[in-house]
Order: sequence, then structure tokens, then C-alpha cells
Amino acid sequence: MSERGHFRGGPRGRGGHGDRGGRGGRGGGAAGQQEKPKKENILDLAKYMDKEIRVKFNGGREVTGLLKGYDQLMNLVLDEVKEVMRDDEGNTSHRSLGLLVARGTLLVTIAPVDGSEEIANPFLEEEEEVQLG
Repeated sequence: MSERGHFRGGPRGRGGHGDRGGRGGRGGGAAGQQEKPKKENILDLAKYMDKEIRVKFNGGREVTGLLKGYDQLMNLVLDEVKEVMRDDEGNTSHRSLGLLVARGTLLVTIAPVDGSEEIANPFLEEEEEVQLG
């Protein structure tokens, strides 16, 4: 039983490296001294701060609200949020949610409410003609 500890590194502890420094970790060599260029976000949300935006999620839900904050992972903080719900006939209704923190991995689209409008689907007629014919 006492030999068992010897094969795992013995009295020096886990890993058996002692005071040699081991592998990996931070702070090794001159390569660690160089600064990496900062990544810029693809989408600059600063111009939409305190403005109303529409966010669609990958589950099909859609909300509108005032953008109060965001981070590099596209996590959003929205205030005065209203969820837009659509039924089978296309009728819309709204439900007030208040303050919302949206995880960036769930976002599909982010769009300003001002300056955008919903248009008719130009492909809808073609699909109906194909189904009829």
C-alpha cells in the first residue's frame, strides 16, 4: 500500500514536478510580454444605447426594448421590454416583461425599431403558385 503513493509522484505531491516549474501556465518567456491586438466587435451597439431595438432569439421569440448595456459576448440588457407574440393567423399581441438580460449566444437578429419597417414577403406568391400548380 505504501508503494502506491510512490508511483503517483511520491512525497513531492501531485504531478511530481517538484520545484522545476512544471508545464504550461502563465508568464513564460518573452512571448508573454507582447500584447495581442484588441478584437473589435463586428456590430457597434454604442450608437443604439438608450434607443429602442428589436431582438429575435433562436427559439422564435421576439422582443423590443431600450438598450441599456451590452458586452463583447453580445449579452444585452434591455429595459421596458415587450415580447411580440404572433398567433397562427398572423395577429400580433404584446406582453410587458420589464427589465431583461439576454444571453448573447441566443440572439439571432438585432435591429433598430426606428428606421425599419416590415414588408410583405416577396416569395409568398411564388410559393402559393407552386402549391396550386
